[in-house]
Amino acid sequence: MTQATFWDGIAPKYAKQPIKDLDAYEQTMERVRDYLSPNDRVVELGCGTGATALKLAPHAAHITGTDISPGMIAQANARLKGGENVSFRIATPDALTDLAGKMDVVTAFNLIHLIPDTEALVAQAATLLKPGGLFITKTPCLAHFNRLLMLAIPVMQLLGKAPYIKRLSITELEGAITFESFDIIETGSYPAKPPSRFIVARKR
Repeated sequence: MTQATFWDGIAPKYAKQPIKDLDAYEQTMERVRDYLSPNDRVVELGCGTGATALKLAPHAAHITGTDISPGMIAQANARLKGGENVSFRIATPDALTDLAGKMDVVTAFNLIHLIPDTEALVAQAATLLKPGGLFITKTPCLAHFNRLLMLAIPVMQLLGKAPYIKRLSITELEGAITFESFDIIETGSYPAKPPSRFIVARKR
């Protein structure tokens, strides 16, 4: 089963699920909004069903939401009512060559731990950004999660009930981001335990 196939299979159910930790989500959105301006062009990597892109859209010039899953993008397009400054497209980060060097902000929420090559994803984000552009992410750092939960994940993956998941620590995550042409300018954990690490990094 490919990653896209897994997410296609759960897209309708995923679109209906409530946000698990609404306080942490709203805290994250508040911090992101502080970094957006009305002239910003934004691309979201791994936009899923598009809810976050639509929530942030009033604070930017345009947001392009991207995802590898056609099913997720179908759910995202179904949320559009017309007239929004948001568009959605099926694409891997490395396929966004038409956006290279044009973006003011790249976002990736709850995505990096689902990608085998962290450094490659960060490099692709850097390619999309203008000099001085911002990479804004939030990532569950699973190395700090309960070990019993982590032991269950391989079984769930064998049963097709879980995608690829990487056990990143906060140190590993921040190291991968600063290694690729970025300087971190803000961090936080929302929630704090187990940590989902919020990072804002500026392209050098």
